[in-house]
Amino acid sequence: MATAPTRDAMDTALVQVTGGRPLSGRIPVQGSKNIALHLYAAALLADVPVVLTGAPDIIDTGVCAQILRHTGAQVAAADGCFTVTPPDSISPIVHPELGRRVRTTAVLAAAVLARTGQVTFPYPGGDAFCPRLIDRHLAAMQAAGAEVIATDTGIRARCDARRVRAFTVDVNTPYGPSLGATVTAMLLAARAHGTSLITHPSIEPEVTETARFLADRGVLVHLDQEGLHVSGSDWIVGGTFAVAGDRIEAATMVMATAATGGSVHLDNITAADFPDGLTRTLAAAGVTLVDDASGGVRTRLHGPLQPVEAATGPHPGLPTDTAPQLAAMLTRADGTSVIDERIYPRRDTHVQGLRAFGADITATGSTLRVRGPARLTAATVEAADIRAVTALLIAALAADGTSTIRGMFHLRRGYARLLPNLATLGAEITTIPGGP
Repeated sequence: MATAPTRDAMDTALVQVTGGRPLSGRIPVQGSKNIALHLYAAALLADVPVVLTGAPDIIDTGVCAQILRHTGAQVAAADGCFTVTPPDSISPIVHPELGRRVRTTAVLAAAVLARTGQVTFPYPGGDAFCPRLIDRHLAAMQAAGAEVIATDTGIRARCDARRVRAFTVDVNTPYGPSLGATVTAMLLAARAHGTSLITHPSIEPEVTETARFLADRGVLVHLDQEGLHVSGSDWIVGGTFAVAGDRIEAATMVMATAATGGSVHLDNITAADFPDGLTRTLAAAGVTLVDDASGGVRTRLHGPLQPVEAATGPHPGLPTDTAPQLAAMLTRADGTSVIDERIYPRRDTHVQGLRAFGADITATGSTLRVRGPARLTAATVEAADIRAVTALLIAALAADGTSTIRGMFHLRRGYARLLPNLATLGAEITTIPGGP
């Protein structure tokens, strides 16, 4: 019988998973982790209170609430609502310890810089599966008129006139447009006098939802062939804004059920919310997504899983945050699959753990090769980032026997109720308090 893990237990526990049973049922999808983290920063730009509904109850939400409170904002986070009341005077410091716990530190710093003309912030934290640079964020700050000084502990940025100015900045990288730097530039531009231009912008949902948030607050945002045009405002209104459903959590649930030979009905998301690259990859593997008349989306599994050749890419391509879970699912496919990582230099922190289950998986540079179907058996494994630990969880659900997974703290950073939801679908999952 599955036990529903509590929040505190999940933050620190070891998790035991008895696999080998198909998962099926109906569960809700949380508000998007990645979209919400950028909206928390954007809320600091408003001059009156902002309420974000559908905010995910995850560790990173709590950390961002503390960071905003440290700037002087009043923040309440409860029952899926994240309410920000900006202060009259914002402290120009992103908390040096808290800022190292999330990936969006530079985006939060951009909101502070836009409001005060100065900011001091630490280097970002979050998942460390490969080097993740912030040079495009800093380039946007410099373009907005800030002098940027890097130290061993972080960054100081300051505008001579104590306010940002309209600017033009290119946020492209060798791996494609920077999602985070696009949002950083938008937040700076939203408070600058005049119209700024962001060339080669990302069009990931995190960007488009932040743009929609700003537009709803009265900031003019326009995308054309030149790039993203943002006209700044001296007054940004508040109000309520809903966080979109988490396409990464939804994809994770689809892959977990497919790996076990089951199916799932997901609420708070539609088939159109899945990027085309993800939908095509799932379809090639034999998993289709169908909108249901009662709401939400359900999966159909057409026979045994099939091998695929796929590459991650900018939206609407295959999201890099689904690649580890995809690799875990494809260990059950009948043939050899290839996954090429094209967003980051490499992303293979899940490979060693999957091998412990018996997966035949190799990493060559940015390319993973998965040979299946592998007979997965129980293992004791550990992971150090959100998506890697999720991949290991999928493998454990498909494996024979009872597995032990360490590193579940990282799951709480991005998923509010993944383990309880899996238990609802029929997974046998037990938490053991006191793990590292």
